[in-house]
Amino acid sequence: MSMPRPAGADRADSPPGRALSWSAVRAAATGSSRAVGAAARAVLSPSGVRGLAVEAVWGAAHLAVYPLGLVRERQREHDRYRLEGMGPAQRGLLVGDIEAAGTPILLLHGMVDNRSVFTVLRRGLRRRGFGRVLTSSYAPTTNDVRAAARELALEVEELCERTGYERIHVIGHSMGGLIARYYVQCLGGDARVDTLVTLATPHAGTLTAHVVGTTLTRQLRPGSDLMLELDAPVERCRTRFIAYWSDIDQMIVPQRRARIVHPDLTVRNHLVRGAGHMSLPVSPRLVHEIGSALSQLRADGSTDTRGVTALPAAHA
Repeated sequence: MSMPRPAGADRADSPPGRALSWSAVRAAATGSSRAVGAAARAVLSPSGVRGLAVEAVWGAAHLAVYPLGLVRERQREHDRYRLEGMGPAQRGLLVGDIEAAGTPILLLHGMVDNRSVFTVLRRGLRRRGFGRVLTSSYAPTTNDVRAAARELALEVEELCERTGYERIHVIGHSMGGLIARYYVQCLGGDARVDTLVTLATPHAGTLTAHVVGTTLTRQLRPGSDLMLELDAPVERCRTRFIAYWSDIDQMIVPQRRARIVHPDLTVRNHLVRGAGHMSLPVSPRLVHEIGSALSQLRADGSTDTRGVTALPAAHA
């Protein structure tokens, strides 16, 4: 896409920086056009059409179970130190790495949502053998990522104290991933979070946040103070990041803004083709991949014992 150049844009007597500013505008417009074109091609592809159909079906199902997510859940931590009644996958993880099986996994939902979005993922992780898959909920009226991150910090400390584990894993969908990332980078959460997995999270903001002018949506805009704070240098961050993003995400525009791009962080970005914003938490592929990643406690794929202080004694 070419744009007409304003009269006098290249004149020698133009104000300092004028030509440079126009070049920046033109480059931004070209980038936006390419992003829109790529998104349109993804949506119109066979995988994109199938993905939109799945998104519609899951969206309807999610609306049906949404009220159940408003009911406060009694967090149950199952005894996974006995092999009776376990399936092969559960038994294999427990026998192969008891620390990975017991490390708490905290699920954090997105904006105007609740724990019901993790129904499939939570069941899949428990079937794989993870014994402590817990959900965290914040109020639908939450209007500040930083405030929500401070609340998350208190919840994580309580969870670590209750379970005896020094470090946990966190999985965040949409804004939940951004809240968790702020906690890790800006509030010292890397001391507690071994792995942060994000699904469809606007790590670099989203243009759709311009539709509504609230405090929260202003934080989610590209170039906001919050985004600049997350882009700041980070010294020796101990958390590893895994970010899943979709080429047809209808909430994050451009879709590539759901990636984490930061030179100081250990990150793996995974593109999932043909999956909508709400479909990522129910993707069978992602359930399998996340389970595989969290069964390994180190970024290089090996395991160690740094995740815990002491394991609870097995029940008699």
